[in-house]
Amino acid sequence: MQNMIQWRTVAGSPVAAGDATVTPLSKVLAVRLPFGGFVLHRPYVVRVERRGSVERIPVRDVTRILQIGLLLASALLISGRIRLFKRKES
Repeated sequence: MQNMIQWRTVAGSPVAAGDATVTPLSKVLAVRLPFGGFVLHRPYVVRVERRGSVERIPVRDVTRILQIGLLLASALLISGRIRLFKRKES
């Protein structure tokens, strides 16, 4: 089971920009099944090393936030319509 599902943090290639070295980090969910599988890559944080100090800057995934908002708004709309439909039948 442990080989089938993996959740880990992966570092990308570091990039030198002036006196800083920037390394992107992402969370990876890998699911391997006998007939196939899938991998979800999600940006997590950017690590900036500058003059011996390390700063971690979180990455906000705006697209995911909007998708979740649209999903919740749709669920509320559908549940409201179902309640309205049930009241008219009674």
